[in-house]
Amino acid sequence: MEQLELRLILATPRQNGAVKPKTREPPQPKEYKVVALRECPSPESLEYCDQPDKATLYWNTHVKSHPYFTPDCEFFVVVLLNTRRKVKGHVLVSIGIMDTLLVHPREVFRAAIIAGAAAIVLMHNHPSGDSAPSEADIKVTRDMIRAGQLLKIEVLDHVIVGHGSTHHSLRALGYFYQ
Repeated sequence: MEQLELRLILATPRQNGAVKPKTREPPQPKEYKVVALRECPSPESLEYCDQPDKATLYWNTHVKSHPYFTPDCEFFVVVLLNTRRKVKGHVLVSIGIMDTLLVHPREVFRAAIIAGAAAIVLMHNHPSGDSAPSEADIKVTRDMIRAGQLLKIEVLDHVIVGHGSTHHSLRALGYFYQ
């Protein structure tokens, strides 16, 4: 019994009707555009987000309403501020798991550079409800401060949000260099 070998070839028709096998083209450069994902109307009291209490209120108002937000996972958000410390917006940088998330200065400062932010406030939640900073939180904060110094984008604070309005400010706890 003869066996036939079948081979599927992606092909494009030529003008004369003959078929030419497709070859993989090298990737071409693309034009990128930054767009706002959604409006986040804020009361006048949240116009400035330079204090931990206001940052926590901003979190409870805007981040908890994000379509991907779940209180069972860690979320890392960067609040973008202009030179007058007025909120320009925020960006969700990373969604982690129950007790860990992955964050790198490249992703943290990408949106700040694109948006032309003069300063940022780092924020993330602890699903356990305990907003006390871990050693990893402190290390990440110091790495972000150093990266911000190189880029001339000030890291004003890193606020860790627990349940409700409980929070800890790493600046208030003395973990920022003076």
